[in-house]
Amino acid sequence: MDFNPLDPDDNVSAYGRWREQRLAAYEAHNPIHCTEIRSDCGDGAALQQIRSACGRFNFCLYRLAQPSRGDKGFVRQLGLRLGLRRLDGNLCSDEDNISSIEVTHSGRRTGYIPYTPKPLTWHTDGYYNKASQTIRAMVLHCVRPAASGGENLLLDHEIAYIQLRDENPDYIRAFCQADALTIPPNMEKGEEIRPAQSGPVFSVDPVNGHLHMRFSARTRNIEWKNDSLTAEAVACMRQLLNENNPYVITYRMGAGEGIIANNVLHNRRGFEDGQAEAEKRLLYRARYYDRVAE
Repeated sequence: MDFNPLDPDDNVSAYGRWREQRLAAYEAHNPIHCTEIRSDCGDGAALQQIRSACGRFNFCLYRLAQPSRGDKGFVRQLGLRLGLRRLDGNLCSDEDNISSIEVTHSGRRTGYIPYTPKPLTWHTDGYYNKASQTIRAMVLHCVRPAASGGENLLLDHEIAYIQLRDENPDYIRAFCQADALTIPPNMEKGEEIRPAQSGPVFSVDPVNGHLHMRFSARTRNIEWKNDSLTAEAVACMRQLLNENNPYVITYRMGAGEGIIANNVLHNRRGFEDGQAEAEKRLLYRARYYDRVAE
């Protein structure tokens, strides 16, 4: 970027060119196009298509030619071939730092919504992480879809930035405050397992120079800065996060399909598992401190 996206007064003409380029990508290309992957860890043509889609939209949908090959080894190797090397371990990830997202009825995971059939609100991954553990990319791979429901909705965070700035540049200033969004401590059985985390919504990533977004639409266990401009910005953001927004993408992954993203805004609709194992939703989720290599 040849402008500072955190300062709406900086190089307005450069911003205009960037804005036009970002929006034009959606007119020239189909963001719901599924890239077919024919080999175990991605052939060169498929990898280039994924990189190109992530460059245009910050996400890419893919489909394995042979869905049965979509194990954790595939997820890890695909990430590596896209420059994603530093996996984020978290409280509920498996020992290999790749999470098996499925309905769980016992243990720590029962306290977290991803492991239930409930809908997930709009968010970017790792919004509760400290800055040194910023989530820059993720892979969601569907092993089995649910019997019904479970669609994912996606919105490129750079498009959300443009829409907010078009509405009111001061919303960007509000969201760039160092204390705009605070996530309270995570407590389990009276013990603090993660301290409170405060930070901006929008920032420029010091590692790669790209715009980064940290956001959650949750109304509980979240604290917004108590000023009128931040409240207006949050209200505007919530209005953008709906299916009437032409840039919101809805997709229900089938077996062997997945999403690779530079941590765009996303959510998940509620779902219902079936009785048969093949109708019980299972996703592998890998989260990275790296961004998809361009």
